[in-house]
Amino acid sequence: MFFMIKCLSIAVSVVGLGVAASATAADLTFTPQAYQASPAFSFDGAYVGVHGGMASRSPNPFSDGRGLAAGAQAGYNFQVGPGILGAEVEGSYLGDAEQKVRGGTIGEKWRLSAKAKAGVAFDKTLVYGTAGYAMTKFEAGKGVRRDSDWKGGYLVGGGLEHAFAGGLSAKMEYNYVITPDVKTRSASGTGKTDIDSHVIKAGLNLRF
Repeated sequence: MFFMIKCLSIAVSVVGLGVAASATAADLTFTPQAYQASPAFSFDGAYVGVHGGMASRSPNPFSDGRGLAAGAQAGYNFQVGPGILGAEVEGSYLGDAEQKVRGGTIGEKWRLSAKAKAGVAFDKTLVYGTAGYAMTKFEAGKGVRRDSDWKGGYLVGGGLEHAFAGGLSAKMEYNYVITPDVKTRSASGTGKTDIDSHVIKAGLNLRF
């Protein structure tokens, strides 16, 4: 009789331990509804935006001959992990930023550019470089009798962009544009000048 009671007691203890172990295992089991990883932010997709800043003939945006730059841009980003590749087209009014040429000056009036972009995203912050082709419309200035109209050149630069809610992001960007062999005519004769242009701008983009 004592042996049967002892066996029953052991059986009850084993069952109790099994129930407790099952309950603990259930507590440690995560269901898909209980845990969902937050998706990483992405700059992927199309965007449009506006920008404003200063154009000048030197890296100092407050140098003599500067002009107010303003315009719009549109582009598309491809993102794989933190890497970004993209393309952008941009149009800017340059406010007659003054450039020195033989016999006088000319003004930078308008610029159209097509740029490639590559960068690295740190969550909502993107650091990138850019390069492309730019067409600038020059107009006659002091001492120059004939403007040179549209002339092609090359653009390089870089920037920093930070995203906010609702697809909105803010950016700061620097562009250096070299336009070779810009032809002008003045009282000093006909000349060709390589024009260096520097633009520092801030902008807003809207992704969709």
